[in-house]
Amino acid sequence: MQKKIFLLIILTLILSLGALAKTRTLPSPAISNDTDALLAQFSKRDDSALFLSSLRKRTLSMGPRAVPALVKVMKEDTYTDKKRWLATFAIGKIMGKKSLPFISKFTHHPNWILRLAGLKTLLALKDPSSKEFYRKALKDPSLIVRLQALENIRELGIKEYAQDVWKMIFHKHNYKGKKGQRKRTVIISKAIRALGDLEYRPAKKSLIKLIQSKKYGDIVRDIDYSLSKMTKKKSPSQVQEKIAFWGRFKDGPE
Repeated sequence: MQKKIFLLIILTLILSLGALAKTRTLPSPAISNDTDALLAQFSKRDDSALFLSSLRKRTLSMGPRAVPALVKVMKEDTYTDKKRWLATFAIGKIMGKKSLPFISKFTHHPNWILRLAGLKTLLALKDPSSKEFYRKALKDPSLIVRLQALENIRELGIKEYAQDVWKMIFHKHNYKGKKGQRKRTVIISKAIRALGDLEYRPAKKSLIKLIQSKKYGDIVRDIDYSLSKMTKKKSPSQVQEKIAFWGRFKDGPE
């Protein structure tokens, strides 16, 4: 009788351990199924605003369970640029600061869309630790990416790169047209304003000379903005009055 009871106890323990083992292995198939289901949605050739909005909501609602699928979408060019853009922002939103090392790698991705998405996501996360990537991106082949890198440096107040911003004004790839007929792109006025926000005072004298030149008449207000930020002085409202105002400080206002 005691032998039968002993065997019954052993059998019960074996069955219990088997059930526990099955319980512990359940999450893996569940995660895999979630990943496959989300990837199926990302694989659809529908880039309409309505579909992308719905996909974004679904992705964010999954939280960390969406991350394996998002990583795959970002890494593979079989997915559309809009889907990869969405995935980049989503992984930043879900993982927060933990995603920084991964996202920062995309600031030098061959696809400019992903470089841009990476920079925008890093800015949204207010990440100054990736500042060297922002500095390098100031010379990116894509004007839009350079603009974003400039915005990251300006918005995050990375003053140590103000000199690099100043150098942008002289880079020929920030101009369009043939030599001798080149015109400034929008990034020049943005860079000049950023100099003010970064309070790059070594540029004061040069900016005062620029504002006196008719050649820079189209960006007088941008130069004025920067000088006002650097000097804490406010010029008159009219353009000609602004030029005359700064002309009084030939040696650069204190």
